[in-house]
Amino acid sequence: MSDSTSDSTSDSTSEEKRRRKAMLIRAGIYVFATHLFAGFVLLLFALGGRK
Repeated sequence: MSDSTSDSTSDSTSEEKRRRKAMLIRAGIYVFATHLFAGFVLLLFALGGRK
């Protein structure tokens, strides 16, 4: 009985670690994309401000 309990606990722990890793990867992609977009907007302003 305790084996099945420890297996489910182990499974939920590994599931939580997998979810946390996926969340961190997603957050990193969002941060990178946001900075890329902000840099593009700044580039547009810099090019638009030239005379």
